[in-house]
Amino acid sequence: MEILFLCVVIFLFLLAVFDLSVGVSNDAVNFLNSAIGSKAASFKRVLIVASIGVFIGAAMSNGMMEIARHGIFRPEHFSFYDLICIFMAVMVTDIILLDVFNSLGMPTSTTVSMVFELLGATFVVALIKMAGGIGLGFDDLLNTEKALSVILGIFLSVAIAFFFGTVVQFISRMVFSFNYRSNLKWKIGIFGGICATAIVYFLLIKGAKDLSFMTPELKAWIKNNTALIILSCFAVFTVLMQLLHVCKVNVLKVIVLMGTFSLAVAFAGNDLVNFIGVPLSGLASYQDFMANGGGDSKGFLMDSLNGPANTPIYFLIGAGVIMVVSLATSKKARNVTKTEIGLGSQQGGDEMFGSSRIARRLVRWTLSFLSWVRRVTPIKVRRWFNRRFNVDETIMDQGAAFDLI
Repeated sequence: MEILFLCVVIFLFLLAVFDLSVGVSNDAVNFLNSAIGSKAASFKRVLIVASIGVFIGAAMSNGMMEIARHGIFRPEHFSFYDLICIFMAVMVTDIILLDVFNSLGMPTSTTVSMVFELLGATFVVALIKMAGGIGLGFDDLLNTEKALSVILGIFLSVAIAFFFGTVVQFISRMVFSFNYRSNLKWKIGIFGGICATAIVYFLLIKGAKDLSFMTPELKAWIKNNTALIILSCFAVFTVLMQLLHVCKVNVLKVIVLMGTFSLAVAFAGNDLVNFIGVPLSGLASYQDFMANGGGDSKGFLMDSLNGPANTPIYFLIGAGVIMVVSLATSKKARNVTKTEIGLGSQQGGDEMFGSSRIARRLVRWTLSFLSWVRRVTPIKVRRWFNRRFNVDETIMDQGAAFDLI
């Protein structure tokens, strides 16, 4: 029986290889579309920047595996046999689901997929255990509080991203207008400094807690000197961006590529949880079972998974290599990218998917609200905004779907 379980764990890792390839093909749209759609660089250069970010993000990420270990279920009430069944169901379902979405050219959230697959598999196993008269309820078997917080966080992030994306785009367009090349001057240095500082803040300071090389002392130093770090970065990047502009370098393209790199780093860490978190949990379960299980796979409970994850560096590096290769070779990644670039295009055109009744109604409500805002806005203010938002002055590179702003 131990040999069978070893084969299952090996099979989980084989599935993880395919899952990484399929998942990166879907997530590629999230960190490639801005650079590709605005023609910030050639497709090859964008891939190189993103690949470096993916590899660095994968190699440095570690403390993010807990969601697959005890974020959805309570392992102390599940046997080794139960969890192996859950892990197998999750991996097989994830590959099929993501590959279908990739084939259709539809972006989806790999985090949503993984969370609900874990939730669904755990729910079924919990029903079977409860039917066997173990005297436990759903609250004892499912980590409902944590699962609910994860699900709410996922859906709230969509609303938050929509709101702040709208606000930031409005302010940026108001400052630079559609004819942004004639409005750079000194503005581009400050704008570049703010953008670069924001990227450094979220990439290093906010994400520092998940990096494998971070020590408690270093985290404490960063926390105590956050304001100094931010001010220093803003001053340095502002001067640097202004100098690049004086040297005839397109600072906006530099900012877009920096954002592509930072998004690739962030998504690499996220993908590690989604695609190798489950196999690594299966391996940890198998090791604990072999050491302490005494051969009783259906009676040995897996409370050891409540402990922190400690992922070996070679797993992280291997996952990074697989994701980089997949990013560079996947044709489905380009297919998914085309979908989102088409949705964000500033020009009209045929869409792959038609609109829904809810979407059309939201658009009508938004247009009605904007009409009301125009009516109550003073004429002089309205004329000023009309000059700033003159679409006829749009500047885009040849073949771009949207401009660099």
